[in-house]
Amino acid sequence: MGGYFDIPSKKEQLANLEAELNHPDIWQDIERSSQLSKEINTLKKELTNYSELESNISYINEFLSTITEQDQDSIEQLAKESASLTPKLEELEISSMLNNEYDSLDCYLEIHPGAGGTESCDWASMLKRMYLRFCEKNNYQYKILDEQKGEEAGIKSITIEISGSYAYGYLKCETGVHRLVRISPFDANARRHTSFASVMVTPKFAENIDIEIKDSDLKIDVYRSSGAGGQHVNTTDSAVRITHLPTKIVVTCQNERSQIQNKEQALKVLKSKLYQLELAKQAEKLESTKGQMLNIDFGSQIRNYILEPYTLVKDVRSNYETSQASQVLDGDIMPFIKSILKK
Repeated sequence: MGGYFDIPSKKEQLANLEAELNHPDIWQDIERSSQLSKEINTLKKELTNYSELESNISYINEFLSTITEQDQDSIEQLAKESASLTPKLEELEISSMLNNEYDSLDCYLEIHPGAGGTESCDWASMLKRMYLRFCEKNNYQYKILDEQKGEEAGIKSITIEISGSYAYGYLKCETGVHRLVRISPFDANARRHTSFASVMVTPKFAENIDIEIKDSDLKIDVYRSSGAGGQHVNTTDSAVRITHLPTKIVVTCQNERSQIQNKEQALKVLKSKLYQLELAKQAEKLESTKGQMLNIDFGSQIRNYILEPYTLVKDVRSNYETSQASQVLDGDIMPFIKSILKK
């Protein structure tokens, strides 16, 4: 059939990857061996899912040829068998849409509050929880690289590294401005407020990508970490902020215990951002690769979360909506992601 369903090609690819992983020298390169293991597991899962579906559909077709309209028990059994395949077929359909060169990569997810002050900082922290719950429910590993607390509540910014099968492919759909409408917990008069926060998702490229970063282009600041990590983290200038002067890109990291480790991690994030930017320039598709760089306020949102006077979450790109706002904020965002991929 070709494309995503080119099973012989996938089997050949799996054999080549397994041969490379079995080479005695591969474990000297921890990053490459880890990437190989992940690619092999993803391919095995795809091939297993396809094989099971193919077998089940063949069984249903054979069963269908042996029954008559009068055999109601068999018809009901066949209906149940067919219905059980629907979720698996949908998963295969979605997987076939994750065919971008970088969809299988891990990613960095950033959240920044916009118009709304303390309200938006609190909204950013709600989005943080939503994405962490999404990771937990979908077996993604995550690591908070940097988190800046708000002055009164919430967060000013956060950078999360997310690892797992097609992490970037799925979460790239979350790039954009998210709008919240609710009764403010910070308003003594209990008035309804609107808050905004932006989400940016960047693929985590391999460390050996060909991107030159000159020392003269970097402004490096160190400061005292404000996050968790014990007495050592909070009493030493271990946090690092790197500004890439030509592009004005700023990355920060305070998760590690030492300044050197934080600097190394921040440079990895910066390198991925610069590589993504270069790819976008080459393809002349900056908006589609990085998401539109819009003001974080009215009229720029990709999704609305309304908690008052009724509950509704609606994506303005696909028009998918649900009244189960509490479930969405608890991490059930896969239906929104799938609606975007299908669109």
